[in-house]
Amino acid sequence: MVLAVALVLAACGSGTKTGTSSTVPARAPSSGGVSNAAVSKTLAVGVTATAIKVGVALVDFKCIAAYIQSTRINEDLVYKAFIQYINAHGGIDGRQILPVFHTFCPIEPAPALSLCTEFTEDDHVFAVIGDFVDLTGQAQPCIANQHKTVLITIDLTQAIINSAPPGMILTADSIQERLVSILLQLLQRQHTLVGKTVAVLGEDTTQQSVDTVLVPGLKRMGVRLGSTAILTIAGADTTAALAQLESFIEKWKTEHVNVVFLSGLQVSAQQFVPELAKEMPGVQLIADNTNVDGYGQDLEKAGVRPNPYDGIITAGGEGAQQYDQSANWKYCAMIYQDYFHKTAPNEQTVVPGPNGHTLDITGSITDACSELTLLHDIGQRVGKYLNDTNWVNVVDHYGTIRTMDGLYGSIHTGKYAADDGFALVAYDPTIPPEGDWRYLTPLQDIAGG
Repeated sequence: MVLAVALVLAACGSGTKTGTSSTVPARAPSSGGVSNAAVSKTLAVGVTATAIKVGVALVDFKCIAAYIQSTRINEDLVYKAFIQYINAHGGIDGRQILPVFHTFCPIEPAPALSLCTEFTEDDHVFAVIGDFVDLTGQAQPCIANQHKTVLITIDLTQAIINSAPPGMILTADSIQERLVSILLQLLQRQHTLVGKTVAVLGEDTTQQSVDTVLVPGLKRMGVRLGSTAILTIAGADTTAALAQLESFIEKWKTEHVNVVFLSGLQVSAQQFVPELAKEMPGVQLIADNTNVDGYGQDLEKAGVRPNPYDGIITAGGEGAQQYDQSANWKYCAMIYQDYFHKTAPNEQTVVPGPNGHTLDITGSITDACSELTLLHDIGQRVGKYLNDTNWVNVVDHYGTIRTMDGLYGSIHTGKYAADDGFALVAYDPTIPPEGDWRYLTPLQDIAGG
């Protein structure tokens, strides 16, 4: 249960924040050769001449209050603030966004999958945004493939994107497989793995990526490899998976492994990393996701010393301090302030909450701002005849796109994760207030890599 909760919370607004101007893209805008001429002159389900119905999936934090240190409250109001702002400034090509909110409890069986039916068959929405996370990969294709509904969400894999027609599942972030490829490039340029023996720790959900991207990439780099471990994690019960890990740790010791590459949200979580760091002192950890800083921050707040996430390396964008000063944050914070008539707490602000929790207001703001900006910009370009066919046509030819959590962004045929800004970073728990990313390389625009 604790693992399932941790993963959902990590998915919600966690990880490296990146930003650029909300009104002026970081690079010159590119149409990518797109024509705004409608391919199909019809309107999609959930679309009228004056309105677009959009589903918003949000986590019910009350049901997991006993298992978390940071919570969110009134998150629907945050989304309403950004929807109201878009509607007051012309909507999406003149159409007003009509939100339909549903919350789900992540510790219940198949919670996201049940939302698929509600949003599509009951509410008849055009698109779904929010915390629509399902690590089994079943709920996302239910939305975008079975019911032909646009999905803009977080923590996607290439397999999930491929489970639906091209252009129907999007994220403003990166996807696991692409991040692995970019991370390997950055590690090679820095000679980080020279003379090291690297083992891979994956899970069922990332085995395909491990087999087709990560291990072959390490071999091409000429890296000396230890044994590859794929943990079988059966829901919330991690007993068997921990036993598997212990067995591999003993094997890695005999292989003189000194670097472990973590592939997957589950093996990067607090159920496994502290044990790994304890049994293999001095091991260098590398992760294929930026959620690991959230895990490290939780342990930092809990006073865990030494912090097992200290020095863990990944590829990410701007850290909290940089993001707080970015034009993106100023834009998103302005909308929040206009709606709530109070200053938006930034990434470095710790907001006390009920029952000893802290409030993750910043995560709610950046999630809502990012997802709704992506929906607005694509829908605006589609124009009068908003339907799936025209949506996909625009997405496939869009090119450079502004993304509120990425300094550089683009989408086009075959690339449905917008983030292009990456640097090699390491988590440093000594950076106030709870630790942040320390840059090992400059931030780069890796649009084609």
